[in-house]
Amino acid sequence: MPKVLAAFIARGIGAVYETSGPGEEEELAVRAIQNGVTTIVAVGGDGTCGRIANAILRSATPCRLAVVPSGTGNDFAKTLGVSRYTPDQVADLVVRREATRIDVGVADGHCFLNSCGFGFDPSVLEASNRVRFLKGDAVYIYSALGQLFTYRGIEVSANGVPNVKRGRMLMVTVSNGRSLGGAFKIAPHASILDGRLDACFFSDSNVVERVRLFVGAMRGTHIGMRSVSAASVQHLALTFASSPLMEMDGELRKARSSTVEVTCVPRALSVVAAPGALV
Repeated sequence: MPKVLAAFIARGIGAVYETSGPGEEEELAVRAIQNGVTTIVAVGGDGTCGRIANAILRSATPCRLAVVPSGTGNDFAKTLGVSRYTPDQVADLVVRREATRIDVGVADGHCFLNSCGFGFDPSVLEASNRVRFLKGDAVYIYSALGQLFTYRGIEVSANGVPNVKRGRMLMVTVSNGRSLGGAFKIAPHASILDGRLDACFFSDSNVVERVRLFVGAMRGTHIGMRSVSAASVQHLALTFASSPLMEMDGELRKARSSTVEVTCVPRALSVVAAPGALV
């Protein structure tokens, strides 16, 4: 934090809102917007960015979102092209006052910037929260490998996606950005500017096929595999046997019911990105 603060104070930016615990980001973002702030710089990971984005969207103001990446996977920072930027470089982007409007996903009444996942995805996230001896992408890789041989799959049907029948799935992901868990290229063709989300359905399979899917997802070559169905959607409804656990921007949530509506809201959020990152 001292380096982050020094970088922004040197450029005349000194309003700091600091959380004292998880989940306070939205409350502080609302307070900042009420105080006239026009750009919020999130110092954190995907969950922090997602919570702040929820506050900005509810405020119905043109407030911009920027990020100094300091999370685990930093998938949203990768999308903005700033995952390797120093605080000084991010501060330079912010003072230029250039911004781009991007799409936002909404699932179960909450917005997400990068991804929403069911099944294996939240199971891995739940396991990763218990890992204390690794950092960065290694946390998700290690956790995913552990779940690969034990996770039992979920029953799900999809309304709004042709050729996807009800059945047992290993995982369902609905993506705005291209990466997931830092290391996985889960939606290699996704764009946050096209007004659509990339849905990916992974049929449950044997251990050998699961390993192939794992490697393929890391490389972004899983699309086209026999057990994978992909679709570009503006809206879809997923129905489960009971209210599922869901991963949204790297955080766990329990869905309000057994049916989860997922929608893309085009160009809903103003963001600060690296030059040429959003194409």
